[in-house]
Amino acid sequence: MAKITVQNTQITVVTINERDYISLTDMVRNIENGLALIEKWLRNKNTIEFLGIWEEMYNPNFNSPEFEGIKNAAGLNRFILSVKQWVEKTNSRGIIAKAIRCVCWRTMIIETC
Repeated sequence: MAKITVQNTQITVVTINERDYISLTDMVRNIENGLALIEKWLRNKNTIEFLGIWEEMYNPNFNSPEFEGIKNAAGLNRFILSVKQWVEKTNSRGIIAKAIRCVCWRTMIIETC
């Protein structure tokens, strides 16, 4: 695992199947309630739409029908979604959850947007 420094914060870069992912967990580590921030980000309808568009563009195995159901529920008060659920339901490859307590975002997203 490599590390990069952004605004005096060490951020892990994980390479999986020749693809680099940056750690969102590391990015919010020094922010009060940082992990809750990731959870709230995932509940946001705009976030879900962005993730879905990215996956449809770059992931031929993306489960679009499952995504539509998630997108329709996103934004409701009762809507809760973990990274693990997102990956399992949609076959996502742009965001992953690792057992090392790391939520990682594929760096290609940053490079291509």
